[in-house]
Amino acid sequence: MDTEELRATQAPLKDKYREHPESALVTLHADAELDGLGISCKVETGRAVVEAGLHPATGGDGTLACSGDMLLEALVACAGVTLRAVATSLGLEVRGGRVRAEGDLDFRGTLAVAKDAPVGFRAIRLSFDLDTDASEEQLATLKKLTERYCVVFQSLRTPPEFAVTLSANQG
Repeated sequence: MDTEELRATQAPLKDKYREHPESALVTLHADAELDGLGISCKVETGRAVVEAGLHPATGGDGTLACSGDMLLEALVACAGVTLRAVATSLGLEVRGGRVRAEGDLDFRGTLAVAKDAPVGFRAIRLSFDLDTDASEEQLATLKKLTERYCVVFQSLRTPPEFAVTLSANQG
């Protein structure tokens, strides 16, 4: 897809959202199944089912996906797609490259070994290594706009409101 195709595809959506802001509000969802067989959870991705389980640092055997890894994978996927869309919009050629996310965890927190150890990532680093002839100024704009428009990046940077419910079918 080139710049003109992207703009042509997005223009009617942008017009619709300007005229009817409520139409831009979409609820995304993810579903998973707890099957009672071990400490795992089957997540439907839309293309396949991914079985998530314990990370080896918490007692897993490494054969199941780790939800922390999945979070980082969602970040690199979103950041990569956003970067591509922004580059296309700006008319910048990105011939290829890599997107990498690293996150630091202290597993003492999630295992309740140390109350002062946080549960969750302490730090996340997102990096891009691009094959492009873009200037330093263009790269700075690309980085700034990718950060601004990446849904997962922004959700991690400024956490949304959370609501958690739990119900049980007794029986």
